[in-house]
Amino acid sequence: MAAASSELVEKLKSLDVSERLPKYPNCFPEVNTVDIYRAHLSSILSEVTGVDATIVYPALQWTQTLEKGDLVLPVPALRVKGKKPNELAAEWVEKVISLCPFPESPLVHKPTVMGTFIQFFFKVDKLAELLIPTVIKHGTLFGQNRYLGLKDPADESKGRKRMIVEFSSPNIAKPFHAGHLRSTIIGGFLANLYDGAGWDVIRINYLGDWGKQYGLLALGFKKYGSEEALQADPINHLYEIYVSINKDMTAEKEEMTALKEASKDFSHIEKEGLDEQARRYFKAMTESEPEALAQWKRFRDLSIKRYKETYARLNIHFDDYSGESQVLEENMAKSAKKMEEMGITEESEGAVIIDFTKHVPGKAGKSLERPIIKKRDGTALYLTRDITEMLQRVEKYNFDHMIYVVASQQDLHLKQLFKIIELMGYDELAKKVQHINFGLVLGMSTRRGTVKFLDDILRDVAEKMHEVMQKNEKKYEQIEDPLATADILGISSVMVQDLSGKRGNNYKFDMDVMTSFEGDTGPYLQYAHARLCSITRRAALTPEEIATADLSLLTESHALNLIRVISQYPDVVANTLKTLEPTTTLTYLFKMTHALSSSYDHLRIVGSERELMKARMALYDAARVVLYNGMRLLGLSPVERM
Repeated sequence: MAAASSELVEKLKSLDVSERLPKYPNCFPEVNTVDIYRAHLSSILSEVTGVDATIVYPALQWTQTLEKGDLVLPVPALRVKGKKPNELAAEWVEKVISLCPFPESPLVHKPTVMGTFIQFFFKVDKLAELLIPTVIKHGTLFGQNRYLGLKDPADESKGRKRMIVEFSSPNIAKPFHAGHLRSTIIGGFLANLYDGAGWDVIRINYLGDWGKQYGLLALGFKKYGSEEALQADPINHLYEIYVSINKDMTAEKEEMTALKEASKDFSHIEKEGLDEQARRYFKAMTESEPEALAQWKRFRDLSIKRYKETYARLNIHFDDYSGESQVLEENMAKSAKKMEEMGITEESEGAVIIDFTKHVPGKAGKSLERPIIKKRDGTALYLTRDITEMLQRVEKYNFDHMIYVVASQQDLHLKQLFKIIELMGYDELAKKVQHINFGLVLGMSTRRGTVKFLDDILRDVAEKMHEVMQKNEKKYEQIEDPLATADILGISSVMVQDLSGKRGNNYKFDMDVMTSFEGDTGPYLQYAHARLCSITRRAALTPEEIATADLSLLTESHALNLIRVISQYPDVVANTLKTLEPTTTLTYLFKMTHALSSSYDHLRIVGSERELMKARMALYDAARVVLYNGMRLLGLSPVERM
């Protein structure tokens, strides 16, 4: 537990909470006001139930709906034997009310029973006094908890844990398809999440940038390339070249087949055809031939430069643009040799395979199948490369945990990879790696065809968003830079639709739905933030004035409910760290925007009495901070006007 500051202790005393807050694991009253209530309740409940307070504390859960309380205790979680949980719940509540200070508790109303749950409702006047100044004081840091990323929460000098998040990972010269887009959005969110939890996060983009296809691309550039087009738009131009040279190679193969069927000589194609030339070019690359490597590096560097511009629009950056090319051949040979010496791999029909049924018993071994590690021609396949890359990262980064954000179609590949690492004797490493998967995007195509480059997707949605904005002429005229706003709203549309459902679910890419201001969409979330910013501008109160607000004036039911919703945000972020589901945070943000939307008519700023105006503005300020922080966590750029 992070110790309560003297300022917080004094604040609690002023609210008649005189006892010292006991220390519990994962109790952080400085960053999460609700932890004050957990600690307060745990002491009382421990006395009543006879269960150790350190068991009671983590069992006190936040609720999805305010009707169920602010905290609930699921009685079965305490594992008390002898009576049914619903009987225990009723007995304990009766005992609490009769023996403990709930009638006089400064923080919590008398508890109630709902089946096997004990419900606790906060006294919101005191919650406001504790919560709102904390939110405003912490600002953009509210909801973050840097203690969680410490190697030792009791000793900051031991440093932070290191997390690698590998995500996005497109192939150079190929379309940035929907799977890469999902990986980019989800990976960016996870990196933000662990960053806020105090981890030292390394963001890696593992590019598909190596192989015979880059030899073919170099040949294609000689025939179809334009230096001007390459500099202007490297990703699209290299893709066009790749398509053209592949057509040529297909035509060559068809010609060779026809000659073979006609019993004519086709050796000239075998010896000097595009396939053989590409093989030789790539061989020159692997042997570090300067000219071949220089051309490949130019393609790679120009592509990365363009990717960086696009990623910046999504609020995403990478610490390391790695790739298949960075996996050293000698290290792959070492990995292959170790697997052979340990009896993990075996020969089968000239190829090298792993028969998991010989290493993993039962259905588990059978489900891992018999992957090929090396083809008959001696070419190492992806598993060898991925094993080696993982071991290289251990050397380079000495990480504590690593997440691969990769589509669910690769579930088997990742399971095989992690099991091989374990079989090779790297048991601790196998525990440190994790696959975060996701479902498919259905029905995605651009207005100009089916090539799904990220820039095309974002351009199309921005155009659609601009059309939607123009339908409201009055508002449109007030926007300073409508095209830039349309771009941000378009990106928000794509990201929110992607993050709305559970990661593992497929979803349909629907431009009409995602760009609407109706329903739980990106534009609706942006509108909610812009409206709060507009209220702040119109109120024109200084931070000093808001700091002196009398929060006891917030007595309306809409104000009290909004305070309760705001208090949940740190718990929502902590829960998101457990689920690793963006929708955990997004669902909460929509819940808060709905609470805000229903409050505006009841909690007016303009025209209200000065002191009431200050109190309401402090509440709206806290709501704006939370909405901004939640949107930034998801990777969105909150707009202030629209």
